[in-house]
Amino acid sequence: MNEKEYRVRKPISDFVFEIFVVVFLFVFVVVTLYPVLNTVALSFNDGIDAVRGGIYLWPRKISMKNYQTVFAMQNIWIGARITVLRTVVATLTSLFANALLAFVVSRKRFLFRSQLSLFWVITMYVNGGMIPIFLLYKNLGLTGTFHVYWVPGMISAFNMLVMRTYMEGIPESLEESAQLDGAGYWTIFKDIISPLSKPVYATVALFIAVWQWNSWFDAMLYNRMKTEYTTLQYELMKLLSSVMQQSGSAESAKNGANTITPITIRAAVTVATMLPIICLYPFLQRYFVTGLTIGGVKE
Repeated sequence: MNEKEYRVRKPISDFVFEIFVVVFLFVFVVVTLYPVLNTVALSFNDGIDAVRGGIYLWPRKISMKNYQTVFAMQNIWIGARITVLRTVVATLTSLFANALLAFVVSRKRFLFRSQLSLFWVITMYVNGGMIPIFLLYKNLGLTGTFHVYWVPGMISAFNMLVMRTYMEGIPESLEESAQLDGAGYWTIFKDIISPLSKPVYATVALFIAVWQWNSWFDAMLYNRMKTEYTTLQYELMKLLSSVMQQSGSAESAKNGANTITPITIRAAVTVATMLPIICLYPFLQRYFVTGLTIGGVKE
């Protein structure tokens, strides 16, 4: 049956289903993109004009005052540098530590693999609480330092279990053949397991990078008095809080038509923080999908 005959004999239900899929995907794209485009439009719009409402996909009165306010903050560039540094350092160290631990636990000959996996799962639901954790970090000398951003989170039970599940799906025959050639566990991990685990590495790296980039609470809790270790998200959070407190006051109206408002400054802050991740995600998207699906396939 050629394609033309198939189209003639194609049931009506198939046409209805295809139309439904197209309409559904179109609505899904609109629902997904509209909030992002609306936020970008608000970020480039004048603050007083934005209060009137009615801004959808394009700014009504273009103004750069919102971004000028964001990038004119005293500690914004220090926070950006620390945020980039903590994201890079934490991603690399955590990725290596979790990959190494996942490799050990994924070996079937490892004696306590089941018990340790259960223990790590429990830690995902139970912790010591904020005050005990703060006292622990203080006694370890982590508070007031850059190391508090990456050392405590170097091992993540969730990331490790994702990697372990993926590595368990790699055929054991590859490891056995390498051992017959005299390869040790480090050689197997470095030359066999790691190259085959690039999809899950990219997935976990994206998890870690996004979490590190968006984190601000640890900066407020452990490094509030250390401006040299402030982060971008923490500085933007302080800016947003100050603008919301000043909204409606005489000071907030002194710039006339170019006044910033909580609506527009919130939009500018959102765009400034999400832009780097949006630029990074397309390069990791194909690994992101593969890394989450192939790990469940067994030999």
